[in-house]
Amino acid sequence: MTAVKVEGVSKKFRIPVERADTLFERIVSAFSGGLKYREFWALKDVSFEVEKGEIFGIIGPNGGGKTTLLSIIAGIMHPDSGSVEVNGKVVPILGLGVGFNPELPVRDNIIIYGTIMGLKRQEIERKYEEIIEFAELEDFRNAKLKNLSSGMKARLAFATVINTNPDVLIVDEVLAVGDVNFKKKCYKRLREMNEDGVTILLVSHSPSMIKGWCHQAMLLKKSVVAIGEPSDVVKVYEKMNAK
Repeated sequence: MTAVKVEGVSKKFRIPVERADTLFERIVSAFSGGLKYREFWALKDVSFEVEKGEIFGIIGPNGGGKTTLLSIIAGIMHPDSGSVEVNGKVVPILGLGVGFNPELPVRDNIIIYGTIMGLKRQEIERKYEEIIEFAELEDFRNAKLKNLSSGMKARLAFATVINTNPDVLIVDEVLAVGDVNFKKKCYKRLREMNEDGVTILLVSHSPSMIKGWCHQAMLLKKSVVAIGEPSDVVKVYEKMNAK
């Protein structure tokens, strides 16, 4: 069964080629037809499929369109052309903690973040203790979020996300969420979720992770450069970097 199907996806952005910082420059720009822009293609005609239960790795250079692609699959952005089909509930881990309110306590932020990720309040309440325990924040459950370190916030966000019962989990390389032992715990949970049938799309700059984790992999540089066995894709990637 296909979990994710991407067909001919392209995405462009408009980048200003000149700036209008002062009031005078803005007035001049308005009378001369406005700022000039150039088109920047982040993705061009990207197509691939991911089978249910796979860990599908995406590797490529910075600026190659990886995060843009994941944002489109997650429904955060829309492509200029092409289509995306996702079978089941998709949950992205693209920017841990987006939606948190620093003035509210930990409990309220779990409820808000879980709601953003598609959980009903009753489900969040039921999983609250599990989230707190996984994040290792038992002593901070009543603290305001602004009093937590950035690492604690990231741990809280990750612990909430993995309890949202996704069918497809999108992971941009953002698991710098604590010390080595906590990272190991995160990766172990991702393994367990995959063994339970969760499909994972994983962006990584680490060739060893792509080879060690993924069933299939894709090298992306705005377009698909290579796709197939992870070791073969990594070889193409390393050859590209050696130039």
